[in-house]
Amino acid sequence: MLLFALPAQYLISQWYGTDSAERIQITERNWYYGENKTKSSDNEAKPHSYLAESAHVHSPKPEYIKFRVGQVIIHRRFGYSGVIVGWDVKASTPEEQLQPRYPPVKQDLKDTPHYQILINKANGSGKSTAYVPEEEITVIMGLEVYHPDMETYFSGYDGSKYIMQPWLKKLYPHD
Repeated sequence: MLLFALPAQYLISQWYGTDSAERIQITERNWYYGENKTKSSDNEAKPHSYLAESAHVHSPKPEYIKFRVGQVIIHRRFGYSGVIVGWDVKASTPEEQLQPRYPPVKQDLKDTPHYQILINKANGSGKSTAYVPEEEITVIMGLEVYHPDMETYFSGYDGSKYIMQPWLKKLYPHD
């Protein structure tokens, strides 16, 4: 479970001493290239694609993806709330991280949509983000989320969902 927190810890460590514009640039750069930048032969950085942080454009959006970036959710089992900042059509993380999370009886969950969530600090949770399968979350309306990264991903809240920053809207044009 601690391995899931490493990307968030890296992002947080990059934020200290930066203003909001710098934080948006850092997050966008990390989202596109991840903390483990690899170079190809033409010296271009290759994007990573774990935990709903892929830099590819998610279009067209499959009909079976129920939720959208910017929707506020509540976790059915653990009760925390948060906001969706990304999704994958199925779990996108190294197999060695999936094995302990999905025992044999729940192996089918690996092949269902997964969502990257910024966890609401109002819950009192020490955890900053989560990567969860679709069946574990439900959308709720009228709840604002408090998280230090909100303005990096969203420009506002309309009462039902958060409005994506332009860089995120390019990645999820149909959300």
